[in-house]
Amino acid sequence: MNSSIEWHGINLRWAYCELLPAIYNDIRCRHKAYDILHDALLKFAISPSTINLEKPHAYLRVIAHNLANEDRKFNKRLIAFSNEEFDLTAFLEDPTRVAPSPEELTSLKQRLEALQRVINRLPPKCREAFWLYRVDQLSLKEIADQLSITVNMVSRHITRAMLDLTRIQDQAR
Repeated sequence: MNSSIEWHGINLRWAYCELLPAIYNDIRCRHKAYDILHDALLKFAISPSTINLEKPHAYLRVIAHNLANEDRKFNKRLIAFSNEEFDLTAFLEDPTRVAPSPEELTSLKQRLEALQRVINRLPPKCREAFWLYRVDQLSLKEIADQLSITVNMVSRHITRAMLDLTRIQDQAR
C-alpha cells in the first residue's frame, strides 16, 4: 500500500515532513510555518500554471519561499519580544512538552497589558495613525487622507507611538 497522499500533484507527506520543517527553519515560528505552507498549497491549487508541471514540488517550494520572504518583510515592521528557539521535532512528538509554563504565560500577559496601557495613553490621532499603519497596513498617504492630516503629521504620530512602545520593551529587558 502506498503511504503517499497526493493533492493537486503534491505529495502531502513530503509537504509536511520536508517542506514544513524547511519553512520553520527559515521563519522560526511554528504557527507562521503552518500558515505559509497552507497559503502556498492554496496558491498552488488555484494557479492556472500548475497544470502539467514537471516539478510541482519545486514550484510549491518557490511559492512557500516567496511567502516566507513576504512574511519576513512584513515582520520587519513589528517589535519582537522573544527570540526563543522552538523545537519542531519535540513539538510533533509531544505538544504538551513545549507548551508555555504558567510563569511564561503570566509574563506574556503582563507585557501585553503594558503595551495596551501605552497604546491607550497615546493621543487619539496618534493611536489611530499607529493602528492604521501597523495593523491595517495603510500607507502614510492613505492614513493622512483618512485622518485629514498631513503625511508629515502621520509620520510623527507613528514615530511617537513606536518610541513609546520601544521604551516599554527596553524597560522589560
